[in-house]
Amino acid sequence: MRLLAAIPVDRRPRRFVQLLAGLLLYGATMGMMVRAVLGLDPWDVFHQGVTAWFDQWIPLSYGAVITLVSVVVLLLWIPLRQRPGIGTIANAAIIGFTTDATLAVLPELTNLPARIALMTAAVVGNAVAGALYIGAGLGPGPRDGLMTGLVARGVGSIRVVRTTIELTVLAIGWALGGVVGVGTVLYALSVGPLLHLLLPRLTVKSAAVQRVTQERVPENVIAGAAVAVPAVGVHRSPELAAQLDDPAPADPDQIWADGEGR
Repeated sequence: MRLLAAIPVDRRPRRFVQLLAGLLLYGATMGMMVRAVLGLDPWDVFHQGVTAWFDQWIPLSYGAVITLVSVVVLLLWIPLRQRPGIGTIANAAIIGFTTDATLAVLPELTNLPARIALMTAAVVGNAVAGALYIGAGLGPGPRDGLMTGLVARGVGSIRVVRTTIELTVLAIGWALGGVVGVGTVLYALSVGPLLHLLLPRLTVKSAAVQRVTQERVPENVIAGAAVAVPAVGVHRSPELAAQLDDPAPADPDQIWADGEGR
């Protein structure tokens, strides 16, 4: 039984470089949001609240809590029959470490304009990072996959499932001491539209899909009507014919990529 989702066979160097860049940037922007002290996104409010709760008994770093939560969320994939990708595992392993490293080198800021600028840069950078690692096509993050798994099992629409999960973790995190503020609102209003803009531009497109586009014969416009001219002498490989003629199977990763998620 395969434990991990298959890695796309084409453009692997580009995919892995983009995945790593996206995860490193994602962790860095999470640390920037913490230092801005203007509020965090829902999951990070949860991480911060859990960190404060653990500190009563066991001192754990913010990044360590992010990693632990990732592992717990991955366990929730099992009943959903979700299969993680190599990007999913890398997400769980890298982001927490990178967040701690950023917090170690980035000093606390007391100047409000500097904090606002840092928060703004963090939100934009976080959207770029998300588009990079999602667009690499090597698997969603643990939290993203939980959402897509629930959607794929018919629990609800992307909008309903995502909103329910994020409101739940936001409420729990706030109750435990996580910081909610104007930055939380800024993130909620900005990241969705930014991802909508960036994800199509940063998605690594399959070479097979590009061949499909190249082998299609353009339509000729005759007497004001569009008439499709059939391809004459155009060879189609069996793989290409399958992609042209057969419907693509439903894929939770694609549900996420086509949606409005984080």
